[in-house]
Amino acid sequence: MRIHSFTGAIGVTLIASLLLAFTATTQAQTPAAAGVQGKTELLWFGQAGFRIKTPAGKMILIDPWITGGPKTPPMYKNDLAAIGPIDLLLVTHAHVDHLGDAPAIAKMNNTKLYGPADMVTPLTTLGILPADLGHRFNKTGRVTPLPGIKVTAVQAEHSSLLVWKNPATEKMESHPAGEPMGYIIELENGFKIWHMGDTGLFSDMKFISEHYKPDLVLIPIGGNFTMAPDDAAYALRTWVKPKMVIPMHYGSNPMTKGTLAEFQDAMKGSSIKIIPMAEGETVQF
Repeated sequence: MRIHSFTGAIGVTLIASLLLAFTATTQAQTPAAAGVQGKTELLWFGQAGFRIKTPAGKMILIDPWITGGPKTPPMYKNDLAAIGPIDLLLVTHAHVDHLGDAPAIAKMNNTKLYGPADMVTPLTTLGILPADLGHRFNKTGRVTPLPGIKVTAVQAEHSSLLVWKNPATEKMESHPAGEPMGYIIELENGFKIWHMGDTGLFSDMKFISEHYKPDLVLIPIGGNFTMAPDDAAYALRTWVKPKMVIPMHYGSNPMTKGTLAEFQDAMKGSSIKIIPMAEGETVQF
């Protein structure tokens, strides 16, 4: 797929020229799957939160830490409805900067929240999420939540805990919330996005990349809770080797000190195309 436009600080011409070779390769590998010709569009809310508009016009929302996100653009932070109708909601794990506003958005859109089985269960048993709006699945599990869209859960090396304020006692409670996951999201035209969620290094990144062959990787670089810029660069250079990468999960927490500049420096000499984004920006493929 080709990036047709990119609003904000990053220029159209630069990104388009960087990905020209990728366009021809992908078109050869993906013979107009199901005849879908539309663009793929990613909007970054900050941290690990993205909205993906698929080639067929469906809206996928991942890890929506919106109202609590310190760098969420005000138009979304102050009004969840500004995100627009959502067709598919994915959450990688229960930490607040990933689960975020997902239950509220699920109820607002009457849309199922797909996530780790043992995260969805406490969400429903505690009454945070209606049972009919939760879909449980686990690593290597594949779902087809929308026509032409496949989502496969894959490993992430992290943790998961649900912190919840009990309305009866007004006290904060901690609940086990299963294991974290990443997602391989295959769109209607065959374009594959690997949202890594929160993760540290693990050698099966190589297996996941070789088996699922993602075109675009969304990778955390902030450090402390996830890979730092140098570790993220090591994973990409050594194991993953995608065509394109968007760094995420940095700059929103003072404990995650990794920077875009450090990541870019660690990736010098690599043929992998780095697509830096600012919160609120949109990129189209």
